[in-house]
Amino acid sequence: MTTTAEVEKPRADHGTGRAPRPRPGRIRRIGLPYLLLLPALVLELLVHLVPMVIGVVMSFKELTQFYIRDWGTAPWSGLDNYRVSVDFDAPVGEALLHSFLVTVGFTLLSVGLCWLIGTAAAIFMQDAFRGRGLLRAFFLVPYALPVYAAVITWVFMFQHDNGLVNHVLHDQLHLTDQPSFWLIGDNSFYALLTVSVWKGWPFAFLIVMAGLQNIPRELYEAAALDGAGRWQQIRRITLPSLGPVNQVLVLVLFLWTFNDFNTPFVLFGRAAPEAADLVSVHIYQASFVTWNFGTGSAMSVLLLLFLLAVTGVYLAVTSRGRRATRAR
Repeated sequence: MTTTAEVEKPRADHGTGRAPRPRPGRIRRIGLPYLLLLPALVLELLVHLVPMVIGVVMSFKELTQFYIRDWGTAPWSGLDNYRVSVDFDAPVGEALLHSFLVTVGFTLLSVGLCWLIGTAAAIFMQDAFRGRGLLRAFFLVPYALPVYAAVITWVFMFQHDNGLVNHVLHDQLHLTDQPSFWLIGDNSFYALLTVSVWKGWPFAFLIVMAGLQNIPRELYEAAALDGAGRWQQIRRITLPSLGPVNQVLVLVLFLWTFNDFNTPFVLFGRAAPEAADLVSVHIYQASFVTWNFGTGSAMSVLLLLFLLAVTGVYLAVTSRGRRATRAR
């Protein structure tokens, strides 16, 4: 009588006692996903990882304009570039600290306003009404426009003499005593914040609007039958249900805004005003304006470490909060 174990036991290979080798077709099926991922992995290696490693190596070299032709011959400086960058009593470190604080304040305001405006617009567009599709498309226009074309348009609007912003605020609404300079001085921070929010909130609107589609309508109908108003429904149903979406959205907005280089560069040029001196532009100036690529690379590595630390802490805190919510 043949047992089940004997039936399921693989047959020996011609009396040698070894199990049969996998067929070539099975090997091809198993290796196909890795083969399809290979082009993306190679491009990721060439575009991101290799330049990142080269940048780290450059941060340990005394790389100035005298060694640009053959940067491999630049002498090693050890941690001197990092010491100069974090010496906040010296001019270089003091300027970097000021740029870092400006970037932190700018990022917090921009991300908060983008999330608030995008969430409010998505909740408003949740109910069906005539023209909703057209209004959705109109909201996404700033996100769909090329960055350079959109920011150059804002440059013309912020002009002192014939810009649209001063024409509306000063000539029509009479909110200011005289036309303001928006691209220099302290007002440059508000100009940069305005352009960043205008450009970034449609992305938040798009992500939140997609997250709202997963909330069952029955929850709102049951809450309405229990006497819950509009604000109570948003507070008790909408915002808690959007928790996982908002966690990813806030992190992406933070990383994009903190690393944003195109907006301030197109808005102000190579030399940003002190009030709008973001870290990305500051590192560019330290590298390509003063020709001190070693110090600029060290600043870039410090920025990378800061963003990695913030991302790790944020993911740990949000994951712990999500597990605590599920435990309840």
